Amino acid sequence: MTATPLKNDRFLRALRREPVDRTPVWLMRQAGRYLPEYRATRAAAGSFLGMAKNPELACEVTLQPLRRFPLDAAILFSDILTVPDAMGLGLYFVEGEGPKFERPVRTHEDIARLAVPDMDRELHYVTDAVRTIRRELDNAVPLIGFSGSPWTLACYMIEGGGSENFSKVKALALNDPAAMHRLLEVVSDAVIAYLDAQRQAGAQALQVFDTWGGVLSPSMYREFSLRYLRKIAQALPRGAADSDEGRTPLILFGKGNGAYLEELADSGAEGVGIDWTVGLGDAARRTGGKVALQGNLDPVTLYAQPDAIRREVGRALDDYAQGNGGSREGHVFNLGHGMSPDMSPDHVAALVAAVHELSAR
Repeated sequence: MTATPLKNDRFLRALRREPVDRTPVWLMRQAGRYLPEYRATRAAAGSFLGMAKNPELACEVTLQPLRRFPLDAAILFSDILTVPDAMGLGLYFVEGEGPKFERPVRTHEDIARLAVPDMDRELHYVTDAVRTIRRELDNAVPLIGFSGSPWTLACYMIEGGGSENFSKVKALALNDPAAMHRLLEVVSDAVIAYLDAQRQAGAQALQVFDTWGGVLSPSMYREFSLRYLRKIAQALPRGAADSDEGRTPLILFGKGNGAYLEELADSGAEGVGIDWTVGLGDAARRTGGKVALQGNLDPVTLYAQPDAIRREVGRALDDYAQGNGGSREGHVFNLGHGMSPDMSPDHVAALVAAVHELSAR
């Protein structure tokens, strides 16, 4: 049976570096606390996890930004810590402090107990949400599934939550690299299974968030982060290019990954997301058309007035084109990191409009 075509496929076309009528745009954390309707849904759910683990509510908050803005992709509403939670670490949230684990990983015995979760049993609420969102999107735009990177998940698993200096996870990597690799191997296998489950449930693109890769020295980044990003890019099943919906593209996003763009472009992923500390033109020159590039407006730009937002959008679009031989193809516009709760929806509307207007072919 032939799949129903997407009404708007410019996001997927851009990831394939094919011509599009204008540069596609979506925003990391586009479903979130800056929207009053999101805050109302969260209040009704009673907790963040109550919302994330309810497929109907996860669908609702996924669709909320698309009702307001003509975005070119939806991203599954979930959390990167669903995988270690399913491994039995006991995820919970503390108001004002963020995620915590009841049972952090600290010993060889802790690592030995880790196993790839059963996706149908422990993480079915995520794949149920993917199927629900696909149904409700009705092929309007593609749906992005996602996971945290093995290194980033390991940071939370070992630290037990957020961290200022990542002392525990770095100490384990330095003192006992073999143990660290055992942990990262099982986590990367879990990430591959998790992303593949989302793909099979209907996700049309996938993104890995390597949020904390940038805290590592170059040698440690290559050993403990890049190595496992490559494993994911090369081992993750993505379907055949001639299937009904085509090959599912994978984007590797990292905060602080600017020093490694050439290596990420050679990883096997279709797209590389970059933060705001790297110029898009420089990134395009360095990656040489091997991958699509996603990014990279400084999120703080959304606190500026709409005319300033428009100016910075134009600057980013032109910078990419100049580094890409004069072509705008192969670029997905995004922020260089996620949105913040106190950002104005009106400013988001100004950003999305500017991207579409200024990039029209």
